[in-house]
Amino acid sequence: MSLEEKVNSFDGHNETFQQAAVEPAVEERKLVRKLDMRIMPILCILYLFGYLDRTNLGNARLQGLPQDTLHGDPTGVLFDWVNSVFFFPYVICQVPAIITSKLFPPRIWMGCTALGWGLCSTLTATAFNFPGLLVARIGLGVFEAGFAPGIPLYMSFYYTRREIGVRLAYFFGFAAVAGACGGLIAFGVQHIHASVSNWRLLFIIEGCPTFLLGLMMMLLLPDRPEETTFLNERERELAIDRMNRGLKADVGRTVNTKHITAAFKDWRVYAVGVIFFAANCALVSISAFLPTILTTLGFDDALAQVLTVPPYAAAAIVLCIISWFSDRLQNRGLFVAGVSTLAALGYILLLAVKSNNHVRYFAVFCITSGTYSVIGIVIAWFAHNLGSESKKATGIPMYMSIGQCGSVLGSHIYPSTEGPHYVKGFAITCALQLLSAIVAIIVSTSYRLDNRRRDQKYGKVDPDATVDTSELADKAPGFRYVP
Repeated sequence: MSLEEKVNSFDGHNETFQQAAVEPAVEERKLVRKLDMRIMPILCILYLFGYLDRTNLGNARLQGLPQDTLHGDPTGVLFDWVNSVFFFPYVICQVPAIITSKLFPPRIWMGCTALGWGLCSTLTATAFNFPGLLVARIGLGVFEAGFAPGIPLYMSFYYTRREIGVRLAYFFGFAAVAGACGGLIAFGVQHIHASVSNWRLLFIIEGCPTFLLGLMMMLLLPDRPEETTFLNERERELAIDRMNRGLKADVGRTVNTKHITAAFKDWRVYAVGVIFFAANCALVSISAFLPTILTTLGFDDALAQVLTVPPYAAAAIVLCIISWFSDRLQNRGLFVAGVSTLAALGYILLLAVKSNNHVRYFAVFCITSGTYSVIGIVIAWFAHNLGSESKKATGIPMYMSIGQCGSVLGSHIYPSTEGPHYVKGFAITCALQLLSAIVAIIVSTSYRLDNRRRDQKYGKVDPDATVDTSELADKAPGFRYVP
């Protein structure tokens, strides 16, 4: 064979090799696009209405709910309990609910939870006294406990650690969108002159779509990659390969009890619970009391509803931008510390500036952008750092349960008697945001040190290589954390 023929032969083999390398990448992009088009709209829209159902009490408060059902509630204590009672069943039910969810097809489990909380939210409109409101809110908490904490686990079936952050940001960003939409819907409802009280109409308008979306989810949401009929054989093969990147453990409708125990023994789960506690304390207090706080700046009730929209819209944008950078850099802890500090800055401004409403309104933007971003990044952080499905099914609802205790606190530190400056509430929440930043740095540093020790002992590994985590979960020698 001549030299020219050899060169041509080499070029031909090289082109074939390059084509073979490019084709899977093209297939993978097509698969991710297909998954995004089916999974993301369903989950995001359902979470939008779920969050509306959870947080619309703040708007209903300005539309006569206390006067109709709580005898005016001059101290605000009864309203605080109506707001916070949701979180007791939400905290208690999360861990058993998400572990149990592994034994059912995801579309059936999540669809049923949506049907349940949609019904409870709609029936809140029929409450005529304090116990009636409590029952409706407890039911709402029971059913929602089976949905939101399971989303990071579900998304980890289909998205890699380099993709999941921004998608969870889109998902959780709809909580901020819900805050914005809630203000607009409440503004519209406030101008409806019907025989039904405005606050009752608000619960009906925001609760009924959730019930319908639950039925839609049962029909359209893909089940696990190895079970779904949404994918063809080649797509299923590729999806299972992607699911196993970085780890391969208890896949399917199984539960590994050793990994459940490991989650309860993992100090980092409790540490991130502290971060989630701080963020939820701020988030719930803002969701429930922002319209009321804005009325203390001199705005009437209707305008206060509208002015809740821009801070939530800004929070959704900031969350998506921060999460994109976090995914690209594969760094979570430093971003969590940064946005926690941003939220703390907002509270410092509210405490320090008493009369300048422009500064105080800007502070609200800092708080919403910071707290929503913390939660979005933390959810992505632990979606792949726990090493197995059973440990994720336990660890994720564990730290979320700890975090929701912050929601209970946030519901009780803004009594009406302390308005308009709410010094105690702002000071407590500010301190928690600073604590959150410190804990995030500690957890991130511990992950970096663990990765370094394993690199020194076992050598560096390909982050996308399949690691057998069936025995040791994230403690497997080949597993590496996202810091």
